[in-house]
Amino acid sequence: MCGGVWCDTGPLSDAEATFEPIRLVAGGPAVDLVGPLPYPALQAMFDPLYPAGQQWYCRADFINELSDEAIDLHIQHGSAIPNQMCGSHLYPINGATSRVGSHDTAWGYRDATWGHVVAGVDADPANAGLIRDCSVAYSEALHPHSAGGAYVNMMMDEDVDRIKAAYRDNYDRLVAVKTRYDPNNLFHVNQNMKPSP
Repeated sequence: MCGGVWCDTGPLSDAEATFEPIRLVAGGPAVDLVGPLPYPALQAMFDPLYPAGQQWYCRADFINELSDEAIDLHIQHGSAIPNQMCGSHLYPINGATSRVGSHDTAWGYRDATWGHVVAGVDADPANAGLIRDCSVAYSEALHPHSAGGAYVNMMMDEDVDRIKAAYRDNYDRLVAVKTRYDPNNLFHVNQNMKPSP
């Protein structure tokens, strides 16, 4: 099943017209919970499904276009996930974020259309390998259709090349900042960029 999480911050009087075309797609949604609610309630909507203490293994990419081939791969791998908590998330990022230049901040993918995350989730530690392998296979199948880099907060045990790709042309500038302010690499428990020697 595919789910959409919508947030319309426009006038409430226009909301029904905004959501009408969405509700008509493919015969309408199986579940429709769209309605006025405070933003914190939207942010907490999935908390019951994902309680604290779950194991997560994520892979990510930025995507410019969802080709037919990529959609077929999503269907293939999405149909093989090990449980209902695992899946693939696509976050549209081509709105306000694209109004800032690619070199104005550390984030170099402001021209991307989507942030893609494959998430393996399970409460049982015995399934850690299963959710990792599923996430890696899904992500690697889709990676050739990506823009090359990923959002670092959604990366796990990635190598230095993937970290460099996440920042594109901004990587060397960030290493210079790291070298100046953290030459001993005190802050290293992250997708780490090492200071220059």
